[in-house]
Amino acid sequence: MDWTALGVSLRLAAGTLAILLPLAIALGRVLAYRRFRGRSILEAVVALPLVLPPTVLGFYLLISFGARSAVGQAFAAIAGHSLAFSFQGLLLASLIANLPFTVQPIQRAFEAIPTNVRDAAACCGLTPWRAFRAIELPLAWPGLVTAAVLAFAHTLGEFGVVLMIGGSLPGQTRTISIAIYDRLQAFDEHAAGVMAATLLAIALGALVITQTLARRVGRSSE
Repeated sequence: MDWTALGVSLRLAAGTLAILLPLAIALGRVLAYRRFRGRSILEAVVALPLVLPPTVLGFYLLISFGARSAVGQAFAAIAGHSLAFSFQGLLLASLIANLPFTVQPIQRAFEAIPTNVRDAAACCGLTPWRAFRAIELPLAWPGLVTAAVLAFAHTLGEFGVVLMIGGSLPGQTRTISIAIYDRLQAFDEHAAGVMAATLLAIALGALVITQTLARRVGRSSE
């Protein structure tokens, strides 16, 4: 078992959740409640990582993060090193790749809240912030947990984007999925099998939790 690679993966998953979950809550709520011009385009952009092959997404991100890009040059001027093939670049790529896995479940959870519940909160004199904190979040929590579980599991198992953006730098960008690939390249099937079984257990657990919460969301909307 490559514990260093697992540590990088866990750090990447935790960082992705810490940054992306609050943003996904805000964006998911906007998409659930508001109608505005360009909403369909925004939803399509959010869902794009679901349909793009990971290597294609990784290629465009690599171009965007490279030394010739404005983003890459600005980051290098501040941090003193390139954004591509760094943990920071890997984290930024993970945020983009996990957008649909966080935004969509949260959006569906907010959409499942009956309109009359929010109207009743307004009639009782609750401010939008208090209504959001005391009523909407508790009702939408299954969607939030589903989003967190999906993003965490997807980050641990992501390969194509990680390889394109981060490469395989030990202790920095070498995640457990890359470690599995490297062990197979070295014909070490036992080590690869142990790490693959670990990811399989995590993925299975994530699916069980997601399906359970999805059924709860469905019952709450009836």
